[in-house]
Amino acid sequence: MTLFYIVLATLSGGLLSVLIAASLTVSLLGRVVKNLVGLSTGVLLGTALLHVLPEAFESKASPHSLFMVLLGGLMFFFLLEKAELYRHNHHHEGDGHHHHHHFDSEQAGRGGMSVLVGDSIHNFCDGIIIAAAFLADPHLGLVTSLAIVAHEIPQEVGDYIVLLNAGFSRGKALLFNAISGLAAVAGGVLGYFVVGPWESLFPYLLVAASSSFVYVAVADLIPQLQRRLPWRETALQLAWLAGGLGLVVLVVAVSGHQH
Repeated sequence: MTLFYIVLATLSGGLLSVLIAASLTVSLLGRVVKNLVGLSTGVLLGTALLHVLPEAFESKASPHSLFMVLLGGLMFFFLLEKAELYRHNHHHEGDGHHHHHHFDSEQAGRGGMSVLVGDSIHNFCDGIIIAAAFLADPHLGLVTSLAIVAHEIPQEVGDYIVLLNAGFSRGKALLFNAISGLAAVAGGVLGYFVVGPWESLFPYLLVAASSSFVYVAVADLIPQLQRRLPWRETALQLAWLAGGLGLVVLVVAVSGHQH
């Protein structure tokens, strides 16, 4: 059953993002993604700081070693982003900022396939993280999957817009997005068979997952929210962020998991 849950969880983000992208217009997609950035920020920070990290630090692993892994993970994702191999992007054309994969035709035309390659790598890593979380504890797997899916949806929808601007047809962009999402399933299945026998590594894998969540939230998502906006839009941002945090707290409470 654990393998079934892992496959189901890894399929969810890609499937939901493709369904959302297929059902909405590009202009409406832009508004949806903008709101989901706040939700993703809350879910990622809540999952990392309120659930996954406490779980790891309550194990028998050395706190000093776990903090070293956390620091190493943050630096690792920073360097990957510098190398243009790992980029979580939700930005949109006309937002007044310069972005790595800017949503204009010239940049998107050069970056369409690189976005797919980078996201496939990212999705594969997410699959391994989900597998490790489910193997450590089913409730932890549920909350970790929630965080990844909440981030996956705006990421994949944003990449769908990149592909459209790169000249892909709507159907082709959806197809390539779906194929990229299947990399998470591959990572989850591989993680189930490879990570399982190494149970002592679970706390370190959980900290590595948290470093990914924290880095994406702090380096990629929060800067998008830090703009001068009318007070109503600011309040809406805070509401979505609080909703993400509340969702994590609710899932933990409903699952009945106690540290």
